[in-house]
Amino acid sequence: MAARKAIVAGQFYPDNEKECRAEIVGCLANRPMKEKLPENIVAGIVPHAGWVFSGDLAAMVFSAIEKVNKTVDTFIIFGAAHSHFGTSAAVYDKGSWNTPLGEIKIDEELAAEIMEKSKGAKANCDVHRAEHSIEVQVPFIQYIFPKAKIIPIMMPPSDYSVQLGIDTAECIKKIRDKKIVCIGSTDLTHYGPRYGFDPEGNGPWGINWAKNVNDKAFINLAIEMHPERILIESMENQNACGPGAAAATVSAAKTLGKTRGTLLAHTHSNDVMERRYGQTGSESVGYAAIVY
Repeated sequence: MAARKAIVAGQFYPDNEKECRAEIVGCLANRPMKEKLPENIVAGIVPHAGWVFSGDLAAMVFSAIEKVNKTVDTFIIFGAAHSHFGTSAAVYDKGSWNTPLGEIKIDEELAAEIMEKSKGAKANCDVHRAEHSIEVQVPFIQYIFPKAKIIPIMMPPSDYSVQLGIDTAECIKKIRDKKIVCIGSTDLTHYGPRYGFDPEGNGPWGINWAKNVNDKAFINLAIEMHPERILIESMENQNACGPGAAAATVSAAKTLGKTRGTLLAHTHSNDVMERRYGQTGSESVGYAAIVY
């Protein structure tokens, strides 16, 4: 099976190895770790915008995992489904992915076990070819965990995402010779006219509401580990574009014995624009970094 090619290299992150590595180093340096980390990390939630906007938050999660776990054999990455809304999660179950940092293998054995265990997971590599929410995480894994494998799972916002998280965790529990971590990829509130969502009006007031009220409602549910309520909250208030991915991740972490998440950072694109370029706008997208 041919390796999946990178589709957003050169758009969301650099398209050559040297620049890619340099930007990862910059992302890792931008956000020093201030929070006390769990003794063991089994899961994390990361954003998936272009690295210039959210790469430092994604890097925080993978850096935290490395600090605590040292090594990871396989990352199960639940991705936000921007265009796939089927009756099951789409598992990329065979072969490998390519990025500017080279090739990373699929953990085919574990992928098969997850699909055998869960009715909500089916092999479907095709839907991954046009999605970016998983791809933008992969170079961080390759850089920090060069021996790791991945299992990309595209996760629509559906009730089966909670059960799939449970089923995935049950598969993980049976494996004694591997360290496995689940990652959920989601951005938070997409606010402003371009996104068709501005209930508090345009301008600073609305953007502040999106971050400090709407985003926080999702973050609190994620930290307090309520996967079913994450799905409902996200559908009602549009404060996550990957609620299925987040719900599956929280559900898996809960099944693996976690009782609370740790928020490492929370920001939004308007904050980044102001800090980097001295500009603000009428639209914004929220980002959070959480570990379990």
